[in-house]
Amino acid sequence: MWMPRDASTLADILADARVWKLKDASAAPARPVWSTGKSSLDARLPGGGWPTASLIEVLLDDTGLGEVQLFLPALVESQRGAGLAGSGEASWLVWIAPPHEPYAPALAQQGIELGRLLIVRPVSATEALWAAEQALASGICAAVFLWLKGTDDRWLRRLKLAAEAGGALGVLFRPERHRFESSPASLRLAVSRRENEMRLDLLKVQGGRPGPVDLGGP
Repeated sequence: MWMPRDASTLADILADARVWKLKDASAAPARPVWSTGKSSLDARLPGGGWPTASLIEVLLDDTGLGEVQLFLPALVESQRGAGLAGSGEASWLVWIAPPHEPYAPALAQQGIELGRLLIVRPVSATEALWAAEQALASGICAAVFLWLKGTDDRWLRRLKLAAEAGGALGVLFRPERHRFESSPASLRLAVSRRENEMRLDLLKVQGGRPGPVDLGGP
């Protein structure tokens, strides 16, 4: 039976010497862009999908708005396509401080390999940021999700650099009140719900077009 893993499991994974050998050997090939599963959104993003080796900031009115579903197609494809070199194994997905317990059967039905999903529940924001930085930079994580109520610009820059170093899809979920603060994230979007429909606004898109996105249709 699948169970969430704790921070000690993350430390064990990162301490494995094979991780660093694989990372050094990969010599930074270009990482792919993962489709969002929505053609209207892909068309507004540079490269046609969620950019890897970068930090994406998602600003929320509240949690549980379907923000994870936005990334599910990319998570499935990234696990399949970014496995450890020559191992045939899926890459790790790391979720740090999620506000709700992930529903494992639904994730498995969508195609997520639960044996490579690591849930980290740190006791403080500092530990959460440390875990995210280590996972992003490790080179063995396809995607790292981090939920935080707030952090400073210095830590945001550290997370961005870690994502660039490790090639991961890094996603930071924060409250909408941070909307008007500066951020080093290469992509910023706001997610809200109006009349039972998700509303998505691209606030900052390097090489793309900001503004609202119609998520209706495929």
